[in-house]
Amino acid sequence: MRPKFVHNLARNVALITAAAILALSGCARSTPQQVDDAALRAADADSANWITYGRTYSEQRFSHLHQIDEHSIAHLGLAWSYDFGTRRGLEATPLVKDGVLYTTSAWSIVYALDARTGSLLWKYDPHVAKDHAKFVCCDVVNRGVAMYKGRLYLGALDGRLIALDAKTGEVVWAVPTAPADSPYAITGAPRIAKGRVIIGNAGSEYAVRGYVSAYDAETGRLDWRTYTVPGDPSKPFESDAMRAAAATWSGEWWKAGGGGSPWDTIVYDPETDLVFAGTGNGAPWYDRFRSKGDDLYIASIIALKADTGEMAWHYQTTPGDNWDYDATQPLMLATLTIDGQMRRVIMQANKNGFFYVLDRQTGELISARPFANMNWATGIDANGRPIENPVTRKLADATIVAPASEGGHNWHPISYNPSTGLVYLAVLNDSSVHAVDPDWTAARQNQTRDQNTGTYRAYNGPVADQWRKLPPTGRLVAWDPVAQQEKWHVDLPVPKGGSTLTTAGNLVFEGRGDGKFSAYRATDGTLLWEFDAGVGIAAPPMTYSVDGTQYVAVMSGWGGPMVLNNRPNGKGNVGSGRLLTFKLGGTATIPPYQREATPVPAPTFQLTASPEDVERGRILYGSYCARCHGGNVVSGGETPDLRYLDATTHAMFEEIVRGGLRRTNGMPSFAADVTSAQARQIESFILARARESAASPLATSH
Repeated sequence: MRPKFVHNLARNVALITAAAILALSGCARSTPQQVDDAALRAADADSANWITYGRTYSEQRFSHLHQIDEHSIAHLGLAWSYDFGTRRGLEATPLVKDGVLYTTSAWSIVYALDARTGSLLWKYDPHVAKDHAKFVCCDVVNRGVAMYKGRLYLGALDGRLIALDAKTGEVVWAVPTAPADSPYAITGAPRIAKGRVIIGNAGSEYAVRGYVSAYDAETGRLDWRTYTVPGDPSKPFESDAMRAAAATWSGEWWKAGGGGSPWDTIVYDPETDLVFAGTGNGAPWYDRFRSKGDDLYIASIIALKADTGEMAWHYQTTPGDNWDYDATQPLMLATLTIDGQMRRVIMQANKNGFFYVLDRQTGELISARPFANMNWATGIDANGRPIENPVTRKLADATIVAPASEGGHNWHPISYNPSTGLVYLAVLNDSSVHAVDPDWTAARQNQTRDQNTGTYRAYNGPVADQWRKLPPTGRLVAWDPVAQQEKWHVDLPVPKGGSTLTTAGNLVFEGRGDGKFSAYRATDGTLLWEFDAGVGIAAPPMTYSVDGTQYVAVMSGWGGPMVLNNRPNGKGNVGSGRLLTFKLGGTATIPPYQREATPVPAPTFQLTASPEDVERGRILYGSYCARCHGGNVVSGGETPDLRYLDATTHAMFEEIVRGGLRRTNGMPSFAADVTSAQARQIESFILARARESAASPLATSH
């Protein structure tokens, strides 16, 4: 499909002459330099390449390249694309070094492509066992690799950290960062700090204890590990920080793991020699099961000494988090003039709806203001703590909480333009229904794949009816971090916007759930250009140059928990995922997006079940099946829609669900989770939904 030119300019391609090309920062080619510590520190001066996740250690995602600018953008076209052959989510930031592009797709597969043409140079598949998806809350995604001294470093979904030769893709070393076949996973990109590979983990939806690890980049030796929550207090504490944290917990939290997984954002700051990470929710989510205290260091920004992992400071954004408000959103470093003083700061647009500016040396709160709709808190007090609305914590029956569990902003990288002084981010204004499962136990969590049984996915009372009348909305927001206020915004036609990139060409790029990839004027938000990729875009755009030509690249592939669960704010186009790469004068095309809409056939398989069986099956389905196969048995498009099962498959239902008949296809065994009778109840609910959908054609929509 071709781009839509929405800005009429009195220019043409002929004006893009050698003079304009010479103005391109970083266009001169020099002798290839290895990506070492010096190169990473000086990455901002290397505009041609993109050698680390956020382009520089600051993670500002700002590029000095300006061949593509607010005037020439009208001539931007697709240069080439690469089809990954997957319908799962794509969330990686590609890296580029000396004309080679490195990226990852679903299931942690790594690709090396010619950055000029998209030709495949090599591919590495870590062969993650497909049934490990049982321990992955939010799709089998990967956010990219790290590059250092001729190697690439991959955090694989099953918890392995793998070093690859950047020229060949051959494995140099591989180490497990978590116990085999445990609920841990890795979806985030590693970072490099002083010869070490820093990696976190995911898993706070399960019985895990989060930690950050540092491995020697040369050998794979573990140099240090820092836990984010305390363990069993009957055993020695690993550090004074863990001893202090234990005093903020109560009950027997360690039996449910504690959570606090640092599943995405990690930043290294050479100026302070600190590694910053954001931690996830507690395990379990709800304080009545977990603790009545602050539960350090869940939902926190933590600063660790790069050489030892010792905690230097922490700032807890949501003390005693009760709403899944991880602090794992992107962290960004900058130097800002605040009250007449130059301050080295760290910034975050948190899931909880507050935009935070902290002193990155000390962790002191400088300011925090709401950027999204919220009802869980009314502000921040003098001690830097949120002023909570007690109703949202009480949960007498069920409660509507804003922002939603997905957050006012989530993992999607944000960008900062030093010329405009603005941060650009996607904002989701939405809410969730929270209702507690009265039958929850720590032992049950250790057996099941979803600790939050009884939340709004299974709850169907009057509060849920009220919640369904509150449609989610989305915006692209330009935020002034000094004044702590919105400068401008663009209302999006769909709730879900993606990550952003900003450039010296006075541009901001963003994709969104309906597949539109757009460029806006950075100073005022005017829409200048748009390309219809068809398939939804959540991944971060990036830019690079080769042989004097600037390219903009982005992964198109819609996935994640909202899609898997078919929730209203997850609506987006699901299809074959691609890497799309643009340049001025590009003329390549991709096939138009075609939405599948096959009517659900009336099931022929017969199963005797009472209304009570069907209702119990509905609750069990919400606990064990909805995360992958969609809420109310309507798949988001990435995994099989169970309403379409034929009689032959139904006849093998228990063998599949409990016997592991299709483990190699990604369907794990739930023999330890559900009994034969419960599997039959789940099947009865699926059949009931199939009959309903067959009778109502509108119910076949994905």
